[in-house]
Order: sequence, then structure tokens, then C-alpha cells
Amino acid sequence: MIEKTLSRLFPSTRNGFQYSALMKRTFDIVISVAMMVLLSPFFLLIALAIKRDSPGPVIYRGKRMGRDGRIFEILKFRTMYEAPESYSGPRVTAHDDPRITPLGRWLRATKLNELPQFWNVLKGDMSLVGPRPEDPTIAQGWPRAVQTEILSVRPGITSPASVHYRNEEALLDSENVFQQYIRELAPDKIRLDQLYVQRRSFYLDLDTLLWTVLILLPKIRSHEPPEGLLFVGPITRFIYRWVNWFAADALIALVAISSAGLMWRSSGPLNLGGGKFIAAALAFALLFSITGTMLGNNRIAWSKAAPDDVYALCAAWAVAALLASVADLQLRVLPLGLVTTASFLALCGFVGLRYRSRLITGLVSRIVHRHSRKRGVQERVLIVGTGQDAQYAAWILDRPGNAHRFQVFGFIDDDLFAQGMRVHGADIVGTCNDIPRLVAEHDVRVIILADHGSSHDHRRSIAEVCRATKTRLVLMPNMVASLNHMCSGKPSACRTGGKTGEDTDPDCLECLIRRNEAQGVTN
Repeated sequence: MIEKTLSRLFPSTRNGFQYSALMKRTFDIVISVAMMVLLSPFFLLIALAIKRDSPGPVIYRGKRMGRDGRIFEILKFRTMYEAPESYSGPRVTAHDDPRITPLGRWLRATKLNELPQFWNVLKGDMSLVGPRPEDPTIAQGWPRAVQTEILSVRPGITSPASVHYRNEEALLDSENVFQQYIRELAPDKIRLDQLYVQRRSFYLDLDTLLWTVLILLPKIRSHEPPEGLLFVGPITRFIYRWVNWFAADALIALVAISSAGLMWRSSGPLNLGGGKFIAAALAFALLFSITGTMLGNNRIAWSKAAPDDVYALCAAWAVAALLASVADLQLRVLPLGLVTTASFLALCGFVGLRYRSRLITGLVSRIVHRHSRKRGVQERVLIVGTGQDAQYAAWILDRPGNAHRFQVFGFIDDDLFAQGMRVHGADIVGTCNDIPRLVAEHDVRVIILADHGSSHDHRRSIAEVCRATKTRLVLMPNMVASLNHMCSGKPSACRTGGKTGEDTDPDCLECLIRRNEAQGVTN
């Protein structure tokens, strides 16, 4: 699920994406220098407190494995007693470890013991964001492929795995801490670190830094962010859902107001200067974006938008145009007629950008829908998938002959970035794991399986939910794939050779029919 989302947002380096090493290193140096300067008085206070708490050095230096397997010394504020057992004991620490000093427990709980690692970042041993550096004795036990992948980048002060396991010590027991760590925590931390290495980006680094700061706040620390938000966090969502559209809308507004200015100049003199046009375009785009966000337009996946969604777009434009006209009457920056003309041109651009070739079809569908649909007692339908087949299923149910019988309650999509978005006129209400809860809470009567990329086991689990809840399951045929692979008396066209049983071809129409008959599934 997470892998699918990240593959769409941040294509891997093998597919052409390369996170600029120079950009990342520059960011690391600038932030590290700034933090060391700003926190230097705080460093001094912590050092004095450590000296008063217990005898020993202020800084702990530990061996860690860095990029390309190079061993370096990580710096931390000392949190253990300066005694032989502190160095000869387990390489992993639990919450009840007797080696930790009273002040050290507070430093570990607040993560302040990690602050000296800004010097590691400045030296080039570490980065601000990256897989946490492991003790060499642990890292050498990783499989060779895992070592090669994780150690291909600089380790970091923080990472998505660090945020997820911020209370790692509380999960461990000092009696069997090392074995418990290797058996229970290490595999999942490795998985998260591999995800970061594969899909690292500047936005992902910013999200990780933001989560790291937020979890240090007492009121937020107890609330664990969902795993998906660690990789597609608030900053990434803000960029993709708001900033990108604002930039496009600002360009459209600038073209609209420039075109209106040319039309105005053809009938009379107009000497306002380019600065006022640019400022007006940015202001109008900002008003439109803010209004659209308040109306929920940023949650609409416009490539899969329903015809109804054009009216939400028009509502945002109407509010922005009204505010722009009122402001222009007060400030008298541009002629009111020019502002009105430009706003209408901008609306055409906004709608055209989002709907493109689907605009005419969408408007016609909306007119037909309004005149022919009659509400009645409807069965709630949940559609698994959001692709073309899911769109076709929603379109069929929304036709005049079916709309009074069925209501599309929502769509199921394992893409974490898509959660809460609107597609094909309804919301994406959850992932496949949420199906049992949605069926129980919202009295869903029909589930349409239109995700042909899911595995056979995945489909079987959905069928089992339907049997347990007496919900009807409908398989939406993958028509194009079925035409390409259906048996039609030619076994070679089917990957299974026409065999029956569990090993069936999900893209073969004959296999689909046999599987439905075997499982008692409605088609």
C-alpha cells in the first residue's frame, strides 16, 4: 500500500529520479550550522547538568556504520554512568536499563541527547534525514542486499523509522533486550529504512523533519501518526494539493488579465505597467485557491472528477471574483470592466485546465442526470478500485435506469495519498483493510470488485467478508484484458492453459466465469 503511493509520487532512481546529492548536502550544512549556533547556550546548560549529575565525560562517542560501510564515531550527550558495564553491556537499551543516569532518562525521553549529532552532519558522517546508523555488530548481520541498499546513503539524525519507533526503549525489556530488538523491531525498521532510501526526496525529508519536531511536543507525542503519513506527510500533500495548483492558477490568471488588458487597450489607452498586472494575477489566484480550499476543491482528484465538481469550482471562482471586484472598487488599481472580463477568462482557464477534454461530456452528462434521475430506496454500493473499470461501474449505476436502485457510497483504494479525495463523484472512503468496518457501519449491500491488480488471496478475503455479512460481491470484468487473453477455444491465450482450480488467470474471461461459479460470486 505504501509502496504503491510512493511509486506514484516519487519514481525510483532506476526510473530516472535522482535526488540531488548537492542539494541535500547543502541543506544539511546550512541547517546544522544554524542549529549549532542557535542551540549553543542550551548545549552549555546540558553539559553543566551532566557534570553535576554523575562523573564522566559530557559527550559519548560510539562506533556506528555509515555510508558504504565506513565506521565513524557518533556523538551524543552521555546518558549512562561512566562504568565498565556501560560499555560492555547490550548494544541496545531498554527503558529499565540500570546503566542510565537520572538525567540521562530525561535526555533520552526528550531526544536531547542526540543534539551533538549536528556536528556529525557538518563533518559529513551523517545527514539530517536518513536511516539511523546502527552498531556495526548489528549492521553486519543484515543480509547483503539490505546492507548495500541502506548503506548507500548517509545515515541520519532522524528518519521515518525513528519517528514511528520514537518510543523504542519503552517497547523493550532489559532482561532480553538484544534478542527482542533483533526479533521484533529490527525487521520493520529495516523495511521502513529501505522505503526511505528507495523513495527519498526533498519533500520527504521536510515531512520527516516536521514530524520529528511535532513528536517532541508533549500533547502530540502520545498520538502516533499513521505509517502512511510518514512518507506522504503534510508538506508533500500541501505541495501537491495546493502549491502546484496555485502556480498553475496564477499563470492562468496572468494570461487572462493580460488578454483582457489587450482587449481593453484596443478600445482606448491603458498605461498601468506590468507590475500591477502580475500583482493582480497573484492576488486573484490566491483568493481562488483559498476559497477553493475552504470549499474542499483541493481534495478533488481532477483527473477523475465528476461533472458535479465543476460547480464547486465555479463557486470558488464566484467568491474570488466578488472579493476582487470589491477590492478594486476600493483601491482603483484596474478598471472594473477589465477585472470582470479577466475573471471570466480566468474561469474558462481554471475549468479547462482541470477538465480538459472531459468538459463537454461532463456538462452534457450533468444535464441528462438532473432531468432523468429519480430518488428512491437505494442499496449502498462500495467499489473496490478507482481506475477505468471503477469509473465505468460508477457510470452504470448513475444511469437513469439504475440511479433509483443503487447509490455509490464510496470507493476503496490502497493509495494512501488518495484517501479522502473524491473520484467519479464519490469519496475514497478507505483501504481494503477498512472494508469489514465500512460494511458493518454503513449497511453496504453490494461490493463491486473493479481492481484487477489485486492478488487472488486479496480477492478471496473480500469474498469472505461478503459471505460473513451477506453482502453481494460483483466482479467487474477487465474488458480490454479479457479481449486480449480470453480463451475462446485457444488455450494458449490463457496463462493457465485453460486449467481449472485455484491457479486461474485473472485477466481471462473464461477463468473469471469458472472462478465465480466455484466461489458463488455474482457477475
